[in-house]
Amino acid sequence: MGKLVFGVGVNDADYNVNPTINDKQVMCIFYQTWKDMLKRCYSKKYQAKHPTYIGCVLDAQWLSFMSFKSWMQGQDWDGKQLDKDLLVLGNKLYSPETCVFVSKITNTFTVDCGASRGEWPIGVHFDKSRGKLKVRCCNPFSKKAEHIGFFTCKNKAYAAWKNRKHELACQLADLQTDERVAEALRSRYL
Repeated sequence: MGKLVFGVGVNDADYNVNPTINDKQVMCIFYQTWKDMLKRCYSKKYQAKHPTYIGCVLDAQWLSFMSFKSWMQGQDWDGKQLDKDLLVLGNKLYSPETCVFVSKITNTFTVDCGASRGEWPIGVHFDKSRGKLKVRCCNPFSKKAEHIGFFTCKNKAYAAWKNRKHELACQLADLQTDERVAEALRSRYL
């Protein structure tokens, strides 16, 4: 057994995962994805910059690179990002049952930025100039923040955001090739 990756992962590949091709180091995409997942879970330095990953762990079988690679090869992964909490909201376990590959637009759409949001619900901000709560929702298709309206009640403001987010999630769900992802999007903001 070689050196552990982030102190826990075993690179049990029977090939060079970081070969030199045409005088350039080219890391195996399967290995890169696995190593990035390990970094999110087990690098204190990474977690200091990205505290939402504190407490994340890998399923024991995925501590083996070849086990993860075998799973990934059976997925629709090309051009997509590994997601651990779309199928299971709030999930902290990277496993074959909880992870799925999603497009960047889908991954970005479901991020809630809780750590930087402050005291208001997601999508809601206090507009000092109007003395009201302003609601905005990011549209994944236009890539712009849509103005939903102004409210005096925090609960009504959040409900307006959630309603628009659900509409957009359903539109995004219609474009998915993985029915698990589509269903997760349709049900997430109900």
